[in-house]
Amino acid sequence: MTRQPTAAQRRVIEAADPVTGRLRGTEAQLAALVKRGLAFRHPRPPHDHFLTPAGHRIREAEPEPPAPEPRSADGVFAARVGGEEDSAQAGAGGAARLREVRSAWQGLLELRRMTNPGGGTDRPCGWERAHLVRAAALALEAAGHPPAGPRGAGYRVRATPQPEAVAVYDEDTAALAGLAATLERAGWQAGEYTEPRTRVRYVLASPRRA
Repeated sequence: MTRQPTAAQRRVIEAADPVTGRLRGTEAQLAALVKRGLAFRHPRPPHDHFLTPAGHRIREAEPEPPAPEPRSADGVFAARVGGEEDSAQAGAGGAARLREVRSAWQGLLELRRMTNPGGGTDRPCGWERAHLVRAAALALEAAGHPPAGPRGAGYRVRATPQPEAVAVYDEDTAALAGLAATLERAGWQAGEYTEPRTRVRYVLASPRRA
């Protein structure tokens, strides 16, 4: 079964020549479409890329509606990513927050079941890939890890320049192994790294595809 393209790949597909199916994109994008069976590279120079029949079907299909976001029982929820970025959504704490987080996590698992091929809940779904920082933060908070306040220990989830990857920091570097293990159990690939210039340790995590 052909895997569905990412949002960026779908844009390349939709921009294909309407008659010939000729594609324009980066080498990485075109190679990824070939790997998924949605494009092929012409054997003769200039070796352009074209949509396969499966690629044409993707382009001609009706766009999928956006997936609903995981919500708490009261319908309003925002994952705490740690640090000052949480100031606008400090909201409830204690038992009320625990209930919100538990409800949102169960909603996310149900979203995985509804949208992942085969109904698998052991790997992230499309919503998580489109909201990497919030998805990783929800997995951490749902597992009981404390988010950082404006100052002090606790996790901080931040976006990175890498596609489909987030960085997770904690002033207590001994906590990084536990954060990585939690994300692994939640369906992410995670490992500890050191920033070359600052020597700060962090966890780099990305959603697992299979």
